[in-house]
Amino acid sequence: MRGLVLCCLVALATCQSVRYEFSLNPKKTYEYRYEGLVNFGLGMPNMAESGAKITCKVKIVGVTAQTFLLHVSDVAFEEFNGFPGKSSFTAAPKLTQRISAQLVKPFMFDFAGGHVGNIHASAEVSDNVVNIIRGVLSFFHVTVKTSQRVYELEEVGIHGMCQSNYAIEDNQDTRDMTVTQVVDVTNCREKAEVYRGMASAVLDDISKQKGNSIVSTMRYVYTIKPTAEGGLISRAHGLEQQLFSPFNVKGGSFRMKASKEIVLLDVTDTPSAVTVSPMENRGNIVYKFMDATAHLPIVMQNLDDPVSKAVELIKRLAEANANQIDSATSEDTIKLYQLLRMVPYEGLEVMWKQFASNDEHRRWFLDTVVEVSDARILKFLESRFHTGDLSASEAVQTLLLAFHHLQAIPELVEMAKMFLSVPFTKSNVYLWRTVALSYGSLVYKYCAYYTPCPLAAVQPLLDLATESLRNKDEDDMVLALRALGNAGHPGSVKTIMRFLPGVAANPVDLSPRVLNAAVQSMRLIAPRDPHTIQDISLSLFLQKELPAEMRMLAFIILFDTKPPMALVSTVTAHLQEEKDLHVVSFAYSYLRSMARSRTPDNPFLSTACSIAVKILAPKYGRLSYHFSRTVRLDWFNDDFLIGTAAEGFMLKNARELFPTEVTMKGKLYFIGRILQLLEVGFRADGIKDIFGSSIPGFKGDFTVSDFQAIYRQLQNWETQLKSNRTLLQVYSRASGQEWFFADINREFVRSVIDAVSPSGGKDSPVWAAIENLQKGISWHRTKSFLIFEVRYFQATILGLPLEISKYYQALNGITVNAKAEINPPPTERLGQLLTSEMSLETDGFVGCTKDFWVFYGINTELFQSGAEMKSKMPTAIPWKLSAKVNVRERKFVLDVPLSKKEVALVSVSSNVYAVSRNSEEPALSRRTPMMPCAIDSNDEVVRMAPAVVQPETGAMPKPNTWHPKVKMCTDSNIYGAGICVESELRREYYHEEYPLYYFLGYTNMSLKAVPVQTNKAVDKIRIEVNAGRGHHPTSTQELLETLRRLTKEAAMRVQMSSESASSEIDSSSHDTMLNSTPEAVFSIRALAMNGNQKPEGYDTVVYYTPEAKLQSTQLIVSQVGESTNWKMCMDTLVDNRAEAKAHVRWGAECQSFEMSLRADTARLPGSKPTLKAKVHWTRIPDGMIELARCVDRYIPGMAFLLGFKQQHERNPKQEVSASLVAASADSINVRIQFPEYTVYRQAIPVPLPPASLQESQYNTTVENLGCV
Repeated sequence: MRGLVLCCLVALATCQSVRYEFSLNPKKTYEYRYEGLVNFGLGMPNMAESGAKITCKVKIVGVTAQTFLLHVSDVAFEEFNGFPGKSSFTAAPKLTQRISAQLVKPFMFDFAGGHVGNIHASAEVSDNVVNIIRGVLSFFHVTVKTSQRVYELEEVGIHGMCQSNYAIEDNQDTRDMTVTQVVDVTNCREKAEVYRGMASAVLDDISKQKGNSIVSTMRYVYTIKPTAEGGLISRAHGLEQQLFSPFNVKGGSFRMKASKEIVLLDVTDTPSAVTVSPMENRGNIVYKFMDATAHLPIVMQNLDDPVSKAVELIKRLAEANANQIDSATSEDTIKLYQLLRMVPYEGLEVMWKQFASNDEHRRWFLDTVVEVSDARILKFLESRFHTGDLSASEAVQTLLLAFHHLQAIPELVEMAKMFLSVPFTKSNVYLWRTVALSYGSLVYKYCAYYTPCPLAAVQPLLDLATESLRNKDEDDMVLALRALGNAGHPGSVKTIMRFLPGVAANPVDLSPRVLNAAVQSMRLIAPRDPHTIQDISLSLFLQKELPAEMRMLAFIILFDTKPPMALVSTVTAHLQEEKDLHVVSFAYSYLRSMARSRTPDNPFLSTACSIAVKILAPKYGRLSYHFSRTVRLDWFNDDFLIGTAAEGFMLKNARELFPTEVTMKGKLYFIGRILQLLEVGFRADGIKDIFGSSIPGFKGDFTVSDFQAIYRQLQNWETQLKSNRTLLQVYSRASGQEWFFADINREFVRSVIDAVSPSGGKDSPVWAAIENLQKGISWHRTKSFLIFEVRYFQATILGLPLEISKYYQALNGITVNAKAEINPPPTERLGQLLTSEMSLETDGFVGCTKDFWVFYGINTELFQSGAEMKSKMPTAIPWKLSAKVNVRERKFVLDVPLSKKEVALVSVSSNVYAVSRNSEEPALSRRTPMMPCAIDSNDEVVRMAPAVVQPETGAMPKPNTWHPKVKMCTDSNIYGAGICVESELRREYYHEEYPLYYFLGYTNMSLKAVPVQTNKAVDKIRIEVNAGRGHHPTSTQELLETLRRLTKEAAMRVQMSSESASSEIDSSSHDTMLNSTPEAVFSIRALAMNGNQKPEGYDTVVYYTPEAKLQSTQLIVSQVGESTNWKMCMDTLVDNRAEAKAHVRWGAECQSFEMSLRADTARLPGSKPTLKAKVHWTRIPDGMIELARCVDRYIPGMAFLLGFKQQHERNPKQEVSASLVAASADSINVRIQFPEYTVYRQAIPVPLPPASLQESQYNTTVENLGCV
């Protein structure tokens, strides 16, 4: 009994002496086996995957109580690329040797309380290898609480400061403790992630609520054995899974699975004191990102000796694309960018000296060196600006792109200020503007990454604005304000306010041009400081004495701030009392467009605007399109998380005839971000001076007399335009950043007119161009342009960087060879060309190849593994032709030699691959199409080895295979040419995975010009145009007589079914027309030519019959050739009673098929204005009948959607008629009759101007229009 009690006491004491809290004993040596594995794929069977695996042994040795050494041995690296179940991991011995050379060096880390502190390593160990060690050590970074079974903590880990959820279970049999840690890596407060190239793409949080493009989960499971010193990890497993899609992950996704495991092998006593070699502190457990600018995810090459390799590649690209774009080399431009990013500054100078004297190589170097994107490009451009060895055009292009792609970090922003003060910058007005605007764009990107943004960054632009205001320099004021608009710095508001009337403390009289720039300079500050901008813009909008255009611009800025319901209600209340209908119409149309918005950035604003519209609609709902307006069209798809929006603004005022400002812009909504696309606009200050508030003789119906009135007004444009007045201002913005604006003034227009004037002499630039053309010219340009490079980096559980990148590259080229002959050549003035015959021989090429990549995977300087989508879109248009022009005789002849080869004009090809690359064997990279039915793999990675990567267990959905292959051609055996559209798609998709799988797989589509077999050989196609007036040729006399007779018969049939009075008029009109002599006013011949053989083709002649009360034309198309009588004849007749008729016949001698069209207006006393139209056919081809039946099936449904009603009734069988009746001043009735039914709708609202507006077109106040 005593023995039993003693044993129990010993056991109890033992239990009380062991602990589970995780710790490491500094007197012990721990040895573990480590394995880390990551793979990328689609997560479906029979789909290719790529992966990488690292295995090693890890030994942890205590140095002090809180310092430990980590030794790594037996390192092995393996790659996977192929199909699970068919392929296996393969060893990469060279890469293993390179990684092992660094991993075997000792690492030291601080450890206390179950958490890893700072990590130390030798200076020669790369950051990538240190991060791999972080992946290993993150197993030893865990919080174990024995007092709680479930608990939450926010703690630092390899992914940053993230929320962790712990759950603890005890194993009563083994006395082990199982600790499960789940880390929320999606919502970390301080996440280890980096964005590059997204500064101008605004985050869209509401879009993320509808779905996400990235979803991640991470879990650790520890098995902890209790010891007297604390808990000992005997086994641990980590698993991180991530879903990624270019669309919504709910509809299919790429998948990453990263797992790692350690298993305890042995624990021994440390035999002796450990010596430590010098090491550097490399930071804590949080993943540290290195500069990956040169490590592009879509290419891997040997980067040794980058200067010579870059020089050789530029020469090879220039030669390959000398005459046309070689689409096979377009991807090599990415390799060139990578090499240039490895070249030191001194190497850039060496390359410049080598290329400067060769125009082609010089252009290639300047176009691609802009992608260096760090201090080296700024130093290089500074050297060029100081030496002045760039032309103004070269400087504009190079600096614009260099600043656009420059890294927005404090050091580079400070360096970039220098360009604002270099004398060379101001040597050209467009260079000066480009520098200022580009610097503003750089500040905007800088502020997107650094918050709060230092005021010092924007200070040079503030100084420029202040100085220009003090000196009353209008050009610099506009430039400074536009540059501040690009910067979007909240600290610039006070300076901008000095330019705004009613807001500035000391008001200054400024021109509309400056006021316009001042208001628009707040556009990018609006989302960053909405409350301040709301106060300013609302104040401007409510100042009724300001120009209407300025108030409307302020209104746009106000709503860019996404105002709340209360502020929208305030604006609505003021609009109810507004007197200027241009302001009212603009604001109301804006509110109505926004109320219909479906994009995710406007849900609350859309609701507020819809309420405002309901309040304002009774009063302003029927305003005319004559007034200022806003138009917005948008859509958004939740499955794709993609949408677009297009906006147009037309600003007018009550004193001007034409719009004073027009703007158009677009937006793209894509995976949680909003990207502003191209925006263009113009402001017509000088044009307002020319036309004023009215034009003598202008009625507003834009008939011939109106255009004649405009022409007469333009003839005196110089006398009416002030000498210092800008005629037209134009600007363009891309990604929300203004990159170009220009002022067209009177001197510029006069110089253009003088240059092309017939009185111009030998001093005219056109004269010099003509002389060069006579000698023969050869002109070639090629431009490579990286449209965007968007990169996102995120830590993984393995300490490897996950990258999601998108690259869009364009290679453009044009080649023109031409030589002209002029007989007789001009001797004194350009007007002599009007009496000469000119001939031109030319050939050339214009084309563009665009490459697009999406990469999802691991990207380090050592290896790459992931999924890659690659698309290529080449466009190629070659030409060779000769032309003759005789201006005096109005004749033009164009000869186009027939190509004997098939030419791909436009094509698109794409596929998705599993890719594996490593730095030690870059030439042996592997790329396997993810879907096995694809056919363009460059490496067949299928081995009948035991499966290593297994699919998830459980039932898998059944795939659907889709392989459409289509070829459609239209050709002419007369001309020997045709156009073909070919497409081939290969898909293996799942209905559960819509829409991603519908886009994955092999895709190839093309539009081709192809040669066609002809009855006779064809050398060339000739097009002859004769625009000279003259009587019809004798050969068509008989046809015209027949046409007259048939037209007379048709007129008589119409008369029999019409009222007698109008019949007499019709008969008289047709008699007059038929008794007149037609004149051939225009003819076109398109002929297939071959030596002395008779040509074949088509001949088109337009005849005009001059009469006082009638406008009559005839069109005759005849087929030219032996044994053919196909013709098409069309009569048109328009009389002064606003009646139009057309009669069309075609076939053999114009008698096989027949149809007629008629439209007329009527307003008899006591009736409402009516517009009627009718299409009647007698005989038409079977193809037209079948097409009409296809269209007819959709008409009832479309009519229902548009609010029409349908009535079944018997109408004329071979006729479709329609009538529009003005039911009221702002609505119409529409009725359309088909052979078997009628669709109609009453009182369709149409915002037409009321009668008072027609009488006084520019009296635009609410009282004058009678609105209530």
